[in-house]
Amino acid sequence: MALLEGLSSKLQEAINKMRSKGRVTEKDVKEMIRDIKLSLLEADVNYKVVRDFNNRISGRAVGQEVLESLTPGQQVIKIVHEELIMLLGDVPSKLTFSPKPPSIYMMVGLQGSGKTTTSGKLANFLRKQGKNPLLVACDIYRSAAIKQLMVVGAQLDIPVFALETEKSAVKIAIESIKHANSKQYDTVIIDTAGRLHVDEEMMDELIQVKNAVKPQEVLLVVDAMTGQDVVNVAENFNNKVGIDGIILTKLDGDTRGGAALSIKAVTGKPIKFVGMGEKLNDLEVFFPDRMASRILGMGDVLSLIEKAQEVFDEKQAIEMEKKLRMQQFTLEDFLEQMQQLKKMGPLEQIIGMLPGINQKMMKNIQIDEKKLIHMEAIINSMTRVERNNPSIIDYSRRKRIATGSGTSIQDVNKLLRDFDNMKKLYKTLNSAGKPGKKGLRGFPLQF
Repeated sequence: MALLEGLSSKLQEAINKMRSKGRVTEKDVKEMIRDIKLSLLEADVNYKVVRDFNNRISGRAVGQEVLESLTPGQQVIKIVHEELIMLLGDVPSKLTFSPKPPSIYMMVGLQGSGKTTTSGKLANFLRKQGKNPLLVACDIYRSAAIKQLMVVGAQLDIPVFALETEKSAVKIAIESIKHANSKQYDTVIIDTAGRLHVDEEMMDELIQVKNAVKPQEVLLVVDAMTGQDVVNVAENFNNKVGIDGIILTKLDGDTRGGAALSIKAVTGKPIKFVGMGEKLNDLEVFFPDRMASRILGMGDVLSLIEKAQEVFDEKQAIEMEKKLRMQQFTLEDFLEQMQQLKKMGPLEQIIGMLPGINQKMMKNIQIDEKKLIHMEAIINSMTRVERNNPSIIDYSRRKRIATGSGTSIQDVNKLLRDFDNMKKLYKTLNSAGKPGKKGLRGFPLQF
């Protein structure tokens, strides 16, 4: 599912009406603002936030400078984009670190918000930044909460501090800091207890833990799909415990996730991270400008490049490019590329980061991730000689490969045909622009 799918689709529809207009009247702007208002309210964005947002757009968009400009439609879209960035927080708010380790991060939130998993995701993120994190199990009420954190820690190979017989969350937190100091962990992530709703007892315990360990930051984890409750929860935690930042989970969910757009405006506290999937590396730093671009269908090339840099080795990429140029690219290389691509995350999410890919286009793109699994199975069922030289794969070999991969001969034929087309396409792209070459114009695309 794409980012804030319903909201994104409706906002894009509203602004796209302006895109092609050579001349924009005050009436056009008012119609667009009405459409934006309805889209935001349907997505559960706070009414006051919607009203202020639309007033700002209206104040800027109906000015003489915009209406009489050469590209008024584009100018109005630029204003919507800029105001959406301001609504989301203007500039990114980075995680801060204590000058004297360990840096302590206290995770708070309601039960079911994804706090325990997010604690693991944050630890994984910090380790990638060169930190040595320790996870701490302070949820002493929910059955299996300690075990869940230990499972997450084991999956990531990150240690978990737990005192299973201790009944005081404050004592566990204090002992965990002593342990971190003795073992030289430079970051400590405390997973605290949640409740099904905000209550005084829970808040009192969180205040006691906070006073005992003096965390560098208190991070509130909220489920973006819980509608207006997201804002109420954030206000409650901020007023009673005091928070430094927000982590939004399930932002790849349904239309009600629009309530998340209200958080910064209502609480004044920045969104620091967003959870964009279920895997333990699906935690992204929150960049208001990139998020605004993605919501409005303008793409997010910077995040796409960063994801690729995490996965693809530069020397490998250069070597692969050389093989393609020299026509030495094999099915073995093709398999390797597919496996690397899968590590970047769901294909729908990756394609959604490309500029010009709007929600309407996304609906027309059928991304069947199972086909990638089938392709992988087919290539894995080939011998090394066959992968390096597909031309030797005759009918009997295709039959054996199909049986071994649990697919059909037609599937094997299609993979070989697509691979051959890809090599031809690259050869054509490589020769495009050279004197006397027809380049892309002379190549019939068969994908």
